[in-house]
Amino acid sequence: MKQRMITGVIAAGLFIPIVVLGGLPFTLLVYAMAAVGLFEILRMKGLSIFSVHGFISLFALFIFLIPSKWSILLVETTGYTKIDFALMAVLLLLTYTVVVKNRFTFEDAAFSILAALYVGIGFFYFIETRLVENGLQFVIFALLIIWTTDSGAYFTGKKFGKNKLWPEISPNKTIEGFYGGIAVAIIFAVIFQWISPISSSYTVLIVVTILASVFGQVGDLVESALKRHYNVKDSGNLLPGHGGVLDRFDSLLFVLPLLHFLHFVG
Repeated sequence: MKQRMITGVIAAGLFIPIVVLGGLPFTLLVYAMAAVGLFEILRMKGLSIFSVHGFISLFALFIFLIPSKWSILLVETTGYTKIDFALMAVLLLLTYTVVVKNRFTFEDAAFSILAALYVGIGFFYFIETRLVENGLQFVIFALLIIWTTDSGAYFTGKKFGKNKLWPEISPNKTIEGFYGGIAVAIIFAVIFQWISPISSSYTVLIVVTILASVFGQVGDLVESALKRHYNVKDSGNLLPGHGGVLDRFDSLLFVLPLLHFLHFVG
């Protein structure tokens, strides 16, 4: 627990100032975190990022992470869109299966490109959200929902949890914790709205918070399912006591796209 707290304080001290600063330093940080996340998920399946197929997956990830306002420059410079490059990566991965005589299989190619998309979606919207007007406010709101949901689910589940939520995937999570996490997230969202208004309506705010809290917990379960399938405890060991990048940002990979699709919080 002591190591976990120390790591959390140090990580927050490095992460939060760059999020507040925004711009290129923030974008580069997100690129670095996404690369580590891809490394972690490929390693679960026994695939190395330091390989031909790994570099193709990393290339697809980096192209996918390009913010919308920079995508125009990509098209003007190369004549190709992000979709074109993604399809190129798919064809390269499939070609590689032939070159290595199926030592790298069709299933490996599918996993590699889906891994890049899985990691890329959430981190892309992390960059995209921060770059819009009042983006910092939206990012802080998303992180607040994620952190309060996690904390609320943990403490509620520990105190009142009796019914398992999904024991085949995450044995420690409970139904009581699931609802407790949502309740705590709503409380803090209302406080956030009172301090820094982010929605035109408290009703909209609460509905969006519930959806974000649920999707955040689903994101956590998705990563838990991956780890259980590949029989690993943590996605990585970059953050002592906390695991890897995916262990810390699995909820964000689902929450930020959701908020974007809902046009933030109305």
